[in-house]
Amino acid sequence: MSKKLLVGNQTSLTTFWLLEFSAIRELQILHCFVFLAFYFTTATANLLIILAVTFDHHLHIPMYFFLMNLAMLDLASVSVIMPKSIANSFMNTRYISYSGCISQALLFVSFLTSDFFLLTVMAYDRYVAICNPLQYEMVMNRRTCAQMIASVWISGFFFGILHTIGTFTVPFCSDAVDQFFCEIPQLLKLNCSDFNQGEVGILAFSIIVVLGLFIFILVSYIKILSAVFKIPSTQGRQKALSTCLPHLIVVSVLMFTGTLTYMKFPSNSPSNLDIMLTVTYSLVPPILNPLVYSMRNKDIKTALFKLLDPKFNSKHSFPISPF
Repeated sequence: MSKKLLVGNQTSLTTFWLLEFSAIRELQILHCFVFLAFYFTTATANLLIILAVTFDHHLHIPMYFFLMNLAMLDLASVSVIMPKSIANSFMNTRYISYSGCISQALLFVSFLTSDFFLLTVMAYDRYVAICNPLQYEMVMNRRTCAQMIASVWISGFFFGILHTIGTFTVPFCSDAVDQFFCEIPQLLKLNCSDFNQGEVGILAFSIIVVLGLFIFILVSYIKILSAVFKIPSTQGRQKALSTCLPHLIVVSVLMFTGTLTYMKFPSNSPSNLDIMLTVTYSLVPPILNPLVYSMRNKDIKTALFKLLDPKFNSKHSFPISPF
């Protein structure tokens, strides 16, 4: 087990022990390959979107600029938590160093929070594009988009630092994390104190912020849908709905499962509900985002064909870049 320095009834930890999905070696190998396949698929899909938007100048418009940053955040978030879990299953171990746990918690919370802030920005972008199309190029100019993205990343790391400080400044009396990565709610129940007032306050503040952003997103989509149903063209309505509804689905999945995980008081022993909620909010959106945006978007698909096959001669008409 981990090396500890005893201080009264408290322990100074040098390592944590993550959740073991199974004690059966064959099932550990199965978990390893399932997670490896999932990680490879997610990483490849998001990386392709990043490359397509980067190298195709036709996609240098706000919507795809935000989509590229979403792919970067999704790729980063799964890269923080999945490789360690895969390696542990493959090597039949469970440990993660104390500093590794801090880094994992800090980066994951930062990327997760940035993800939600970015989804809010993307909702606003669609609202302006559909409800105020004549003002779109003026409102969503290059400088504004850059400021929005900078705010998204900075805000994410601000919340990540807050949660990391609130969690790791209190001594731990146990080293067994009942999750496959260093998740904040699971770490909180390892604190020596029964009630971590600082981190609970930060969690409450974070949830209020997230609920406020979700309300903003809902109001934006109510206005978007109201405008969409006024479009006389059936094709125009279908195009707008195909862009907005998948976005709303992703936001709802991330919002409800993530909030429930952080509001729900962790049980003393690992439960299937805890694992299911964590897998849903941490792993499903990163693989769902590329599917809903690339598979239903002709511009992205055309850019991917051009990226994978330089001889591809597209007759697709791209939108004119406002940049």
